[in-house]
Amino acid sequence: MSADEPDVLVVGAGVAGIAAARTLHARGLSCLVLEAKDRIGGRAYTDATGFDHGASWLHQANDNPLTGFAEALGFETVDHDKLRQRLLFTEGRFATTDERGAFAAAEDRFWRVIEAAAADGAPDRPASDAAPQGGRFDALVAHWEGAQICAAELSRMSLHDFAATALDGPNLLLRRGLGTLVSTLAEGLPIQLNAPVAQLDWGGSGVEASGAFGRIRARAAIITVSTGVLAQASIAFAPGLPAQTLDAIKALPLGLLTKLSFPVPPGTLPEFGPFASLRRDIAGPSDRPISWIARPFGAPVMLAFIGGSLAWELSRAGKHAAEAHARAEFAHVFGAEAAKALGVPIITDLGEDPQFLGSYSHAIPGAQAARRALAEPLADGRLIFAGETCHPRFAATVAGAWLSGEDAAHLILS
Repeated sequence: MSADEPDVLVVGAGVAGIAAARTLHARGLSCLVLEAKDRIGGRAYTDATGFDHGASWLHQANDNPLTGFAEALGFETVDHDKLRQRLLFTEGRFATTDERGAFAAAEDRFWRVIEAAAADGAPDRPASDAAPQGGRFDALVAHWEGAQICAAELSRMSLHDFAATALDGPNLLLRRGLGTLVSTLAEGLPIQLNAPVAQLDWGGSGVEASGAFGRIRARAAIITVSTGVLAQASIAFAPGLPAQTLDAIKALPLGLLTKLSFPVPPGTLPEFGPFASLRRDIAGPSDRPISWIARPFGAPVMLAFIGGSLAWELSRAGKHAAEAHARAEFAHVFGAEAAKALGVPIITDLGEDPQFLGSYSHAIPGAQAARRALAEPLADGRLIFAGETCHPRFAATVAGAWLSGEDAAHLILS
């Protein structure tokens, strides 16, 4: 096949696209990866400072396919769960040992109740309807597990999908950054940057992608762009996508987790150990606390995490709104002078970036089957969607993206 007529087109050079391309290449099929941005990695990107703008952790690392790559390539990893000091700010002070224990017990109760409510045969409903209520820390646990971890409130999420995609440890962090690992795995692959696909024709005997790069034909295409982009019809499909595929895209929106990395001058904070995590208790029905991680790998920074509806509101108001909100939260815990001393932050922009339009996916209530529906091959396998959104177990993670990309490639190879 010529360079402008490969066996397979892969649209998107994120984790799923890289996994698909590696799998195809290993089996001798030619492919070309078309990437809209001027870099690879998608929502797994580490900048020059070592800050992971998107994905940061290798979740459930013992079952995560990227763990083996990290080990083989000599990437230093740490088990965040073993290192982190868990801090809780409640009632204007840091929680006691007993209060932290009560919060941990509330987390355990939350998952027992969720798993029982999502048992086989139980009807689907919003995950919030099944969550425990009334206990001292129940509201905080629900906020933490929803907006701060899943990037969307539990009220917006399918109970069954939420339970099916819940993750275990260990949760590994990479000193060189998860995005660095992903970009390393892409080395040597045929990737064309600054090549957004405007239209994908799939109605004939093959597929044809067109854009500013011209027209490229192939036998099949794997589409790995986010459902945020697909829902905006940024790529025109001809013929139009079938109703079941469009319904699945709409049923799998992206939540948002905005991350900020603040430089911290010496003496600004108590000497928390590296990787210490801080959560603030909910002060009232409309309160939406953010969370923090202190000094990752000993670096003099504080990482702020703003999730769910609050992240979307601040994103639409501009980056300065997210910074101002995070400084106000910091001042609430550490005082106004400490907040003023924080340096100028690096801020993620996944919500406003037209190539992403969000962080990672969740299924809306009643749509627990949407991930499998989106991954269903079209036109005898000429058109396949892949990405974290398509994986029914490891959705919203790099593991899910990688496995979905491999699965899509294997469908073409079969």
